[in-house]
Amino acid sequence: MPRVVSLLPSATEALCAIGGGDLLVGRSHECDFPPNISHLPVLTAQRIADAAPAAIDSQVRASLASGQSLYTIDEAAIRALRPDVILTQDLCAVCSIDLAAVRRLAATMTPAPTIVSLNPGTIEGIIDDLLTVGRACGLERVARDEAVRLRERLFSAGEFVNPFDDGPNVVFLEWTDPPFVAGHWIVQMIERAGGRHPFNPTVARENTGAAAGPQRAERVAGKSIRISTEVLAASGAERLIICPCGFDLARTRAAAAELASAPWWRELPAVRAGRVALVDGNQYFSRPGPRIVDAFEWLVGWLNDRPELTPKNFAWEPMRS
Repeated sequence: MPRVVSLLPSATEALCAIGGGDLLVGRSHECDFPPNISHLPVLTAQRIADAAPAAIDSQVRASLASGQSLYTIDEAAIRALRPDVILTQDLCAVCSIDLAAVRRLAATMTPAPTIVSLNPGTIEGIIDDLLTVGRACGLERVARDEAVRLRERLFSAGEFVNPFDDGPNVVFLEWTDPPFVAGHWIVQMIERAGGRHPFNPTVARENTGAAAGPQRAERVAGKSIRISTEVLAASGAERLIICPCGFDLARTRAAAAELASAPWWRELPAVRAGRVALVDGNQYFSRPGPRIVDAFEWLVGWLNDRPELTPKNFAWEPMRS
């Protein structure tokens, strides 16, 4: 069986979900689930310092403008582990080690490991990544079974959504200072769960018509979008989800409290109605792994007042006024 290094938290979760946890020989500093991988050597580190959202955003922008990677990689340690497969990504320069760096490293190794780069932009793409990881690691049959199970859960949760109801105006904040609203699969999730996301709605791919019903996977959204606080204040959000990428619930709570200090905050319909949710963005939504289905089940439950759909131990809380 192959020796696997994962430099991507969602890939680590995918591999473990299909029974390949024992194949892992190394992980990134962000690979923290499932807990039984914590003993594995950590092969990456972040350059930017933990800080308030505005300070982190400033550091990220400066690093990207200078062409400097946001992360370091322990090349010597990876060579010593002699991986057959390296799992990585090429979707977001902010979220993980970039693909070019991994390719440069692999080219210096003998034998060169197989690089598996995951780039999902949709819910279906996230689930299909299990098949990609399974093929690379000799676990394709198990991966297929797990993908079917996740799709069944996705469809089952969707049965609780009224397709004839326009649903609430949802603002999903992937970052709070400056505000960024959701993109990619998160917008799909909101719309399929019965909400509207007017800032960055999905659009049908070319030649797919309205992409409704069975074709809804052909409705896609682009990257997350930065908006001004003035636009956020005027959004008329009926439901507000605060889920900063990479933040656990405690840090999300602090970021939300800072946002709530603005004079316009209490004028938002979602705030007046007590419809503001704080979600662990490190574990859910922003991490495109198997637990994206947990996030969808919670979202359907929250938007449709069906709390029984929320998975056990899902890390969220209503924001207290």
